[in-house]
Amino acid sequence: MNENKEFWRDLVLKSVCAATFLGLSGVAAADEFGVQVAGGWADRHTSKVDLGFVWDPNLTWWQMGDWHFSLVGEAHAAWWNTGEGNVNRNIGEFGVTPVVRFIKGSGWIRPYLEAGIGVRVLTHARQSTNFTMSSAFQFADMVGVGFGLGEKQHYQVGYRFQHLSNASIKEPNPGINFQQIYVQYNF
Repeated sequence: MNENKEFWRDLVLKSVCAATFLGLSGVAAADEFGVQVAGGWADRHTSKVDLGFVWDPNLTWWQMGDWHFSLVGEAHAAWWNTGEGNVNRNIGEFGVTPVVRFIKGSGWIRPYLEAGIGVRVLTHARQSTNFTMSSAFQFADMVGVGFGLGEKQHYQVGYRFQHLSNASIKEPNPGINFQQIYVQYNF
């Protein structure tokens, strides 16, 4: 009798695992993933190189003619080189941002406007004796423009203005403003 229970328990467990795998495979097939590379510059003689991973779950709403809103998720790892950083010339930045885009729905070239608010963690809050972000935890607000290219929209190019600050969680809160150019490849 114990063998019979184990047989049915194993069969149910394997069935649930198989159904979950097949269900997630179908969801993943509907999603798109991309890799984004950006270069940027900021006030205070700071440059930035950013590597982003993008997830587009195909969430769209509010269709207006050939335009609609969509939501994508981004995870970033960046490296800052601070020209006047006499304390920390190299700073790492890690974080995530949900991005809302207003995008054209068809065509070989599809322009879009985008905005997002995310969170970041810095490896060092202080750049120099005269400049500190006060805390490693930061908010990252951004607005931008860009366009997708190609029949299947495998390529994207864009410009972003990004502001990082800790929202006065800790003073002083000078913040820093980056201008970034990015290219993205979607799988």
